[in-house]
Amino acid sequence: MVLSLKCLRPLGPPLLSCCPAGEVCPIYFLSKYFQFICRFIKLISVMYFCLCRTWSGQLVTIVFLLDIFVRAHREDVMFRPHVSVKAIGWLGHIKMKPDFTTWRKLAGLQQLTGKVRWMSNTRPAPVLTAAPVRALVDEQIIIRGHFLPPRCPVTVHARMHCDEGALWESIAHYNTDERGTFSLTRDLSVGGSYLGCEPMGLFWSMQPAPGGREGLRLRKKNVESPYMVHVSLLEGHVSASEGQRSELAAVTAERWYIAPGVKRIEINQNGLVGTLFIPPGPGPFPAMLDLWGMGGGLQEYRSSLLASRGYASFSLAYLGHKDLPGPLNRINVGDSYFKAAFLLLQDHPQVVSDRVGIIGLSFGCYFMLRMVTKTEVKPSCLVCINGPVGDVDTSYVVSLLKSDGRTEESDSSQKFLNFDDEGCIIFKDVTLPANIPPDKFLKVEKLDCPLMYIVGEDDLSSASIENADLIEERLRSAGKSLLFTRLSYPGAGHLIEPPYSPSTRASMWSVKPKKLLVKWGGHPAPHAAAQEDAWKKMLDYLEKNLRS
Repeated sequence: MVLSLKCLRPLGPPLLSCCPAGEVCPIYFLSKYFQFICRFIKLISVMYFCLCRTWSGQLVTIVFLLDIFVRAHREDVMFRPHVSVKAIGWLGHIKMKPDFTTWRKLAGLQQLTGKVRWMSNTRPAPVLTAAPVRALVDEQIIIRGHFLPPRCPVTVHARMHCDEGALWESIAHYNTDERGTFSLTRDLSVGGSYLGCEPMGLFWSMQPAPGGREGLRLRKKNVESPYMVHVSLLEGHVSASEGQRSELAAVTAERWYIAPGVKRIEINQNGLVGTLFIPPGPGPFPAMLDLWGMGGGLQEYRSSLLASRGYASFSLAYLGHKDLPGPLNRINVGDSYFKAAFLLLQDHPQVVSDRVGIIGLSFGCYFMLRMVTKTEVKPSCLVCINGPVGDVDTSYVVSLLKSDGRTEESDSSQKFLNFDDEGCIIFKDVTLPANIPPDKFLKVEKLDCPLMYIVGEDDLSSASIENADLIEERLRSAGKSLLFTRLSYPGAGHLIEPPYSPSTRASMWSVKPKKLLVKWGGHPAPHAAAQEDAWKKMLDYLEKNLRS
């Protein structure tokens, strides 16, 4: 038998093949396999060298690579048992068991040489996610960070421009977990605009950026466009005053007050001024008449949000609008105006006529209760937010607007008005039942429909607690206590709006021709909790009384 030496490779001592002449020995393929394995080990070693922080780990890796490189070129060998054993012996000096395989020793090298560098080219870039990125303002957004170093400080920064162009912003400080992640729904904010686990804290804690106009209040003017909230991720715990830093990651969230398919219809007929919103679908729908307070103008964002939740909603202007008669700073409409608005909504072909309710904020509550007790309208339910029951003479508003400040004359004529140390006017005592003549109270005991009264216990613009007590007592005396539902929130102020809206403790009053800084009350965290809870319970209340 003729033996072939064609298959031989220098693998240690000379070996003879038993393969027939002209055929390739399997030992050759085995050597190629070992060659591939060694190159793979070399690649892994290079990667670990890039990640090592300590000089000892880098030195071990260099020696290991040099050993393989020198022997491979000297003997044209890609694998020998004694090569790997000798090279791995260097690793054995780092308290590693000698019977570990090469791969397992290399895998343990990272633990011995420290954490991965922040800016390592081998680590994925940090990612910031928001889900969903497009949502209604009363929906939660889940914000998470990924691919960050473990146990490291980061800052989440949110900013947006309101419809008037002013910049609003908030920041929150977080620490990543052992996996290099964080989530606003799970983790605690340890500093910034709010503290604790607040999934929507970035939104309700927003305030005007430093250097902006005084007394701003966030109100959506154009409901057909969203708020574009830019959320960015910054390294370390930083404050807004430290200036803009480079972003590690960013995402933009859209916050809408109107859902797709909701119809917006401007109303300016028969003296009525307002905007009607119709939900998508064939209808007819239950409906709500929406009345705001003495801030005046036409506010649409609550109505558009109610329509997005399936209720036709008519936002009615009755003060401070160019299409209304008389001076902008006076109420020049009477009971017939509010009655006509209710009937217009009730008679609309897309509305269920016997499923119409009314919602009011502040003095909007008074006109709501006045309409129900003094006219023939029959709503299915009422929602009152921090409103008075007594017939308050609003002429004091005119005298305030004509005055250039707090004078002796205005003090004597308006003895129940108060000012704080910052010059902000406080209206609360004006609406106290004890300061209103008994014959000026509305006869709320005549109500025949359910009434939900929402109380902000830190309300500085209306005596909400005392007015709620008065309504509850009168309904109880009339045997109608089952009609009354009270939601009371400690720390909440006067302006309880849709959820996740930034709170405003004081702002410029928008009644013209002169603006006054008004103190509304409320503290950010409890006020935000009140807005979220009250909105959910109000929707349940409307579902029960307008759909069931």
